[in-house]
Amino acid sequence: MDSCMCSSNDVPRTGETAAPILELKPVHPPSLDGRAGCETWSVEFSPDGSYFAWSLGYGIVKLLSWPLQDIGGHTSSPDVGVLKNPKDKTLDCGQTVWGLAFGPRPARSAGRTYDANQEALSESLALLLATGLNNGTIKIWEVTTGHLLFDLSGHQGVVRDLVFAPNGSLTLVSGSRDKTLRIWDLTKPGQAAHVLRGHTSWVYSCSVSPDCSMIASVCRGNTKVYLWSLRSYTFIRNLGDIRMFLVSCDFSPDGALLATAAFASNWEIDLWDPYTGDILVTLQECSYCNIEIMDNPIRAVRFSTEGLHLALVTEDRAMQIWEMGQEKPVIETEVRRFSNGLCCTFHPQGGIVATGTRDGHVKFWRVPRTVPSLSHLSRVALRYFTSTHQVMALPIPSKLKDILTYRNLQGHQEARCILHR
Repeated sequence: MDSCMCSSNDVPRTGETAAPILELKPVHPPSLDGRAGCETWSVEFSPDGSYFAWSLGYGIVKLLSWPLQDIGGHTSSPDVGVLKNPKDKTLDCGQTVWGLAFGPRPARSAGRTYDANQEALSESLALLLATGLNNGTIKIWEVTTGHLLFDLSGHQGVVRDLVFAPNGSLTLVSGSRDKTLRIWDLTKPGQAAHVLRGHTSWVYSCSVSPDCSMIASVCRGNTKVYLWSLRSYTFIRNLGDIRMFLVSCDFSPDGALLATAAFASNWEIDLWDPYTGDILVTLQECSYCNIEIMDNPIRAVRFSTEGLHLALVTEDRAMQIWEMGQEKPVIETEVRRFSNGLCCTFHPQGGIVATGTRDGHVKFWRVPRTVPSLSHLSRVALRYFTSTHQVMALPIPSKLKDILTYRNLQGHQEARCILHR
């Protein structure tokens, strides 16, 4: 399957309506033949930013070498071209692909290989991609070759979300419609996963804290966030009860915040302190848009790499980006009744966010680069190693504690769009 792209030189200024700088879509969609639909349920950049993974429906995943052709906006012509790069790969998973996750770069070690039965993983592999499938299987692929290494079996329902532990290990966390989280050690693919039970329904989303101490998860029809210990594989506690149905969660890069997305008649983003369970910031849908459009589910929320921005996608907008502490979005797209956004992700080096839609398309948007303040950089550096309770015990002024615990941002605000400000 080929893909095509359109490019644009438009870079929006802060607070303006954005247009995509690039769009990918299937050129020749395969026949359905009883397999998957066309939805792009997941898009991801590799940790080093060298690859982009695109689940474009029908059980197909495209691995595209980054940067894509003309992604820098240097093309002199808006003509559509076909992406052709010898590093690009097409993976046929045979089932609907719901979740994608790139693995780390394992430390190289002589003499470690995997045998013909794929019972052990070679530490010399540069980059892995995990794909969560409709039948409960997780397929593990070698990115540079496109080879299937092995399958992970155990889930009894759709594998909806996947995330690798961000500590350089080969620990993979998966969330499924079978109401469980499973924790896999990919150095021992034949070993049974640790199973975390307790969700009341399908697991929609899971996220691992940067220090790998906690897993956050949300499930269908539930108004509470679940927190689990990745060290002891036990349930820690639920966070709050927001009277909305949670669909997505993501830890900030320093682990001091947990963003959740939820909706009922309107949508809401909450920023939690995962250590205390306090909601620090609440962002709710523009009330005028809610009256005009109604039933506008939010689908995903993601933090940017430096922790300054939040991206979100909803049914009526392809994308919005909010900067921490600001009263209006940095970027928002036009309101359209059926934008059908499903997922979003930031490039690890910043500057770009990608969104996926129900029609199998991917759009890329320019994010204005922001230089983090010294206070933000200091806060992120300290909070990566320090809990809220430890910060509050420090012999420092209360105002400084508020900054370090993000309580200087506390508040509730409405996400007024450009038309209704």
